[in-house]
Amino acid sequence: MRRYFFTFLSFFIFSTTIFAQNIQSPKEFLGYELGTRFTNHYRVVDYYQYLAKASDMIQLEEYGKTNEHRLLQIAYVSTPENLSNLESIRKNHLANAGIGTAESTANKAIVWLSYNVHGNESSSTEASMKTIYELITAKKAWLQNTVVIIDPCINPDGRDRYVNWYNQVASVPFNSHQKAKEHDSEPWPGGRPNHYLFDLNRDWAWATQVETRQRLKVYNKWLPHIHVDFHEQGINEPYYFAPAAEPFHEVITDWQRDFQTQIGKNHAGYFDKEGWLYFTRERFDLFYPSYGDTYPTFNGAIGMTYEQAGHGRAGLGIMTDEGDLLTLKDRILHHHTTGLSTVEISSQNAERLNSEFKKYFDNKDFTYKSYVLEGNTHRIKKLTELLDRHEIAYGFTANATVKGFDYETNSQKSNRISNALVVSTNQPKANMVKVLFEPNAKLSDSLTYDITAWSIPYAYGLKTTASKTLITATEKQPNFKGGLFETNAAGYIAPWNTVKDAAFLSQLLQQGIRVRFTEKIFKHNGKTFDRGSLIITKSDNKKTAAFYKTVIDLAEKHEVKLSDISSSFSDNGVDFGSPDIKEIKLPKIAVMSGKVSRSLGFGELWYFFEQELKFPVTNIDSEDFSSNTLYSFNILILPDGNYSKLFDSQQLKALKSWISRGGKVIAIKDAIRTFAGKEGFGISKKEQEKTENDNNLVSYAKSERQNISNYITGAIFKTKVDNTHPLAFGYGDSYFTLKLGSAAYDYLKNGHTVTYLEDNTAVSGFAGHNALKNIKNTLVFGEQKIGSGSMIYMIDNPMFRMFWENGKLFMANAIFMVNNNAFEL
Repeated sequence: MRRYFFTFLSFFIFSTTIFAQNIQSPKEFLGYELGTRFTNHYRVVDYYQYLAKASDMIQLEEYGKTNEHRLLQIAYVSTPENLSNLESIRKNHLANAGIGTAESTANKAIVWLSYNVHGNESSSTEASMKTIYELITAKKAWLQNTVVIIDPCINPDGRDRYVNWYNQVASVPFNSHQKAKEHDSEPWPGGRPNHYLFDLNRDWAWATQVETRQRLKVYNKWLPHIHVDFHEQGINEPYYFAPAAEPFHEVITDWQRDFQTQIGKNHAGYFDKEGWLYFTRERFDLFYPSYGDTYPTFNGAIGMTYEQAGHGRAGLGIMTDEGDLLTLKDRILHHHTTGLSTVEISSQNAERLNSEFKKYFDNKDFTYKSYVLEGNTHRIKKLTELLDRHEIAYGFTANATVKGFDYETNSQKSNRISNALVVSTNQPKANMVKVLFEPNAKLSDSLTYDITAWSIPYAYGLKTTASKTLITATEKQPNFKGGLFETNAAGYIAPWNTVKDAAFLSQLLQQGIRVRFTEKIFKHNGKTFDRGSLIITKSDNKKTAAFYKTVIDLAEKHEVKLSDISSSFSDNGVDFGSPDIKEIKLPKIAVMSGKVSRSLGFGELWYFFEQELKFPVTNIDSEDFSSNTLYSFNILILPDGNYSKLFDSQQLKALKSWISRGGKVIAIKDAIRTFAGKEGFGISKKEQEKTENDNNLVSYAKSERQNISNYITGAIFKTKVDNTHPLAFGYGDSYFTLKLGSAAYDYLKNGHTVTYLEDNTAVSGFAGHNALKNIKNTLVFGEQKIGSGSMIYMIDNPMFRMFWENGKLFMANAIFMVNNNAFEL
């Protein structure tokens, strides 16, 4: 019997060894050594699918596709026993977060490794293949108590954009000279962003992009203990790993801080042995909630960014400024080393990871217990969709008096509310609720890597009270449907308050339905209608056979509540034949792209028109632009960018001629610099006030910190609004703007200053004291008439990252409402 046992055991060991030996390495499968060329995404997919078939230590899950139909997938890596019990492991783990019920005590470390969120930081996907292979062949012992989840490429569209370009221009063998074409700037827009040119590493919290939305579904099924986001930086920078720099958001626990340091020291041991340089505790902070390190951190993980030298410039190999050759092989090896080191120390600390993870979710010590939000039902619904993506619980309350912090007045007061959305901290995602909803996040250091304000009540334009007591709410949601419509009415009136209303208008116009809007308030059938309300009459659409069906079907689709028109005679105010009731012409829109435009700014507009308004626009590359091009369009949008070389004196003259005939230019953020102070354009930069540092010597060591007094790093300000102007239809008399810089422009002297900043006090976020002095009494949004056309200036970008929901209607107004008498094409 004993002999039989040893024979069986010997056979088992022999079989297992052969099984491992039969698994092909990346080199054997791909036909080349990692680091000698870049691997296209489809081949990465092939290798992972091969591994899942060849090894019983890997399970694959396809979690979606990109806009360009590339596969998104994750790999679960662990022992066969753990993988067979994967669902039980997941449930036991989530029970520590207060989600569901445990079948047994959680005792596995859950480690998630995310690669290539920026497409041209391309070494990490290569490293992922090396890492997964070594885990299942050489590092099996770590997997006894650890489940590793690997996402080999978060951004396949961007990565293939970069890889395809590099493979087209690279020398064979590679040329390491920095001036070689393969190290030149990538063609616009570069490989960093996704299809719609969004930075996916700023989209975790806002979830505007399809990759993020699909990833969050599976991420929230796990909420790992550890999450690593692999990146690259400039070619002359050594490797960066945790611990992170200040500021840390205050919800981050001492354990989360401490274990980052432990992980960093583990990495340091490997790097020191090899003589590789690295740095920690600089540049990369843990404050802004929409990163691949902070979002996981605020959901209980040890979230970390790892940065390798290289980026899109390095290619297969490049000489650094110090004369060292940096190769793709080096970059892969460094990321591979930190990836394995992360799994190693996590496995060694599995028990502590589980206990501390549970403590994170046990915390219920919050100043504000409930956030109560009122406002337009479309915006409320839009917010609930975001909450659903993050699996944040919410409810509704019919009628109550709520005492607490009032966001509108920035003060403590009591508010009578009805049919309000309630988001409270008595739930597993309590820390995330605090981070997203608190009025002003606490900053421990003003030197930050990104914006310092993002509070959802301001971003969504909702009347909000933060209460220190828990507000009772039910799960029942209000009815968001449009309602019943009269099918033989003389016409309909539709509201104009949100982008949903603008999308409804967009579809009407494209269906050939003639629509008017009112520039004055009027009363009809006992109901008051505000400026911007849409008027759709049967008399304007006599030639449209399916008028009623078209309008009603579109209203129901967009959940727009229509009011029936019985007569063109109003109760009071303007009648429907008034000159102040104006027809909305179907616009022909061009959006400038190419080297002069910042790709992210263009992408925001591209996404807005294509995915939200669903209205066609024409993308014009600046390389192909000429003044003659303008006459195919009546609206030109200039995203954030530098257009000074494109619009020289002759081109500016041609542009003014086109505008004077009825054209409309919408210039956003830095695009405005092209026109400031130029003849015929009414925009001018505000003269910089002399600051206290102008004549003072500042030491080199203090210069960076001193300079931040001149900057605004994403702060929220309350502005005043002239809502009688079409650019502000649908708004009240104030608007909270997200200011992304210190650029300041005077009020328009020969135009309409529509939205402006009188009070320069930041409601939320950091703004340097010198910058604050300069932005007082300055323009935010305005219109200047030039002949029959208009220039529209948007100093702050209302489309920023597509999460500032309350700003989007300004863009819709600029398109459809402002000076809508464009020349016929």
